[in-house]
This record gives sequence, C-alpha cells and structure tokens, in this order.
Amino acid sequence: MASTTSLTLPSTKLELPFLSPQRKNCSRSFSTTTTVSSPVFRPPPFTNKIHFHSNSSSVSHSISKIPGLQSNGFLVHSSSSDYSVNNSQIDVENSSSSNDGANETQVQSSIWSWKGYSIRYQYAGNRGPALVLVHGFGANSDHWRKNTPVLAKSHRVYSIDLIGYGYSDKPNPREFGDKSFYTFETWATQLNDFCVDVVKDEAFFICNSIGGVVGLQAAVIDSQICKGIMLLNISLRLLHIKKQPWFGRPFIRSFQSLLRNTALGKSFFKLVASSESVRSILCQCYHDTSQVTEELVQKILLPGLEPGAADVFLEFICYSGGPLPEELLPQVKCPVLIVWGDKDPWEPIELGRGFINFDTVEDGHCPQDEAPHLVNPLVESFVARHSTPAASVSTVI
Repeated sequence: MASTTSLTLPSTKLELPFLSPQRKNCSRSFSTTTTVSSPVFRPPPFTNKIHFHSNSSSVSHSISKIPGLQSNGFLVHSSSSDYSVNNSQIDVENSSSSNDGANETQVQSSIWSWKGYSIRYQYAGNRGPALVLVHGFGANSDHWRKNTPVLAKSHRVYSIDLIGYGYSDKPNPREFGDKSFYTFETWATQLNDFCVDVVKDEAFFICNSIGGVVGLQAAVIDSQICKGIMLLNISLRLLHIKKQPWFGRPFIRSFQSLLRNTALGKSFFKLVASSESVRSILCQCYHDTSQVTEELVQKILLPGLEPGAADVFLEFICYSGGPLPEELLPQVKCPVLIVWGDKDPWEPIELGRGFINFDTVEDGHCPQDEAPHLVNPLVESFVARHSTPAASVSTVI
C-alpha cells in the first residue's frame, strides 16, 4: 500500500468548467506572502505561502524486471536539437522554459509508435532518475514547458502527449464499437509501455489533473515500473456516475448520448475550441491569471483544432465510469505525494482533504505551469527522497 491513505470523498457535483457562469478577470494580480512549516519535509525556501502536511512513513519499492518487460510500441526516431515534428500539418517546435535563459537544458521532440499510432513526446536530460510528466484534460506535453528544462538539469525528463491529445494520433472512438477507447486503462497502458520502450527504466510519474488518475492506474496495472507518483491537483472525478445522485443518473446518461450522437456535441465543441473560450477557461482555473498568456492559449488550442479532436473531447466528457482516485490509492505500492493548489476552483482543496496527506501551493488547478518556481523544487525533493543509486545511472538518448 502506498504511503498516502485514501478516504471516500464527498459526492459534491462540480459543473464542467466551461459551462460555469463564473468568469475571472484576466488582469488579476498574484499576492505573495511567506509562510512555511514542515516537521519532516523541507524543500528549499519559497516566497509564496505553502502549507506542508508530511507523511509519517513512506514505502520504497525496488524494480528488477524492467529489461525483460515487453510492450507493443517502438521508438521511431529521436530529434536533433533543431528538429521539429510535423504531425497533421502542424509544426511542433522544440519547447523550453523562458525563465533560465542561456542556462536552460534543450528540450527535444520525438515520435513513438504505439500500437500503430504516432505518439508525440518531449525529452531532456541524460542523467539522474527518470521522470515522466503526464498532462491533464485538454492539455499536452507543452503544459510542462516551464518544468522540463529545470528538472532536466539533474534528471532524465520525458513529457508525453496521451493518445487523443496534443500532437498524438486521435483515433475515432466509434471505430471501437461499444467498447470505450479513451479510458484511464488505455492511457495507463500507454504510460507503462512508454516507460518500457522509450525510457527503458523505472520512472517517477509527475501528474496533473486527470493525468494523476492515469498515473495511479498505471501503477496499479504494473507496480514494477512506477517508482513514485506526485499528484498535482489530481482530478477527483466529480462528474463520475457514482458521485451523482441516483435520481439524476438517467438524465446524465441521456444528456451524454445527446452530446455524442447529435450535432449538438460538435456545436458545443466549436464553441469551446476558440481562443476566447480557451482563455476564459484558463482564467477560471489559474489563480494568477497573469500567467494565462497568448502563448499558453495557443499551446492548448492548436492541438484541439486537429482532425478528430472533437470526437475525443466529447468521448471523454461523456466518460462517467472507470476508476476513482480514492479507489486506486489503496492499491498503489510506491510512494505517493499529493500537492494541491489551494485556490483551485475545479477540484477544491476542501474535497481533496479527504486524502489526508498533501502539500498545498497557493495556486490554481495547474500549479506546475502557474508556479513552477514552487513546484519544481517539490518534485526534486520528492524524487531525491525516493531515488536509489541505480536510478542515477547516466544514459544517452
């Protein structure tokens, strides 16, 4: 069992963020205060308010079977430092954080073939423990552009576009008949296979939002691959059918069917897939809305304009089954650290307190992008505590 315990969370209904009538003013400033307290866990000092609740115990897990694991994928090519991946007529430029200037580590892009599908990922660093960064709903590996170059100075860092998102392929879900394709089981299998084929090592999963459920599911499916999981504002799946009142469930299923099988769904997606809508949605989930830049808006929007993106979007918002994080956590055998932005309007920290042990950063739903200067040291500290000498062997990509 993981070092983080799990309790059943309240069944509070949360509106889809893009349906919420509330809107933030994107000119809102970000206040900074200094409050740090931690009896055990002490990352470097910060300039923003942080509350620490540390685990009293942690579970380390060694892995010995990575070399013999098999999957259905293979690496197609690795890009050079000046290479950009062209996928579906859209250029994916190499990305890097803009905070460290000339001292940045170069981030490169590549394509991995998985089960016949092209999967875009980015990577940097050639020494230290391996980290795999897993994005949330509607995002992609570019959402880690402020983290990868910094973490790559002492880690091997990979960020992946989950199938259906970013510049990875987006197979039509109707091709799979009545069986759902865009599920946490699919993405978890993809994540584990990626570690076998590309990373070729055990890895720490650093996950945001629904990526946290993906990471937990992957660790449950194969405990030999994941060395530790850091959950940044994990999705509590408040629209899950189990968290809806029994009398509302028939209506929910009918509404989902309407979205998936009529023109209403595509019309709804067109409304969402615009610069104005994306900016408005981001301003809801970012506490410091000054971080909602045009660059960020375009990095989220452009992959969503690719063929097939609408079908993936509708398939997932109609996905009200599958695992819940509180069901997966007790099954995880590796260390788990939960980090919460305490101003998150989508996954309120009050509901997340059911997980008992977590660190909180004063930010919104995507703290890795909104406050990388806080999140990056947390990642480094967590990985350092649970790394073994074997995880620090240098590799060349």
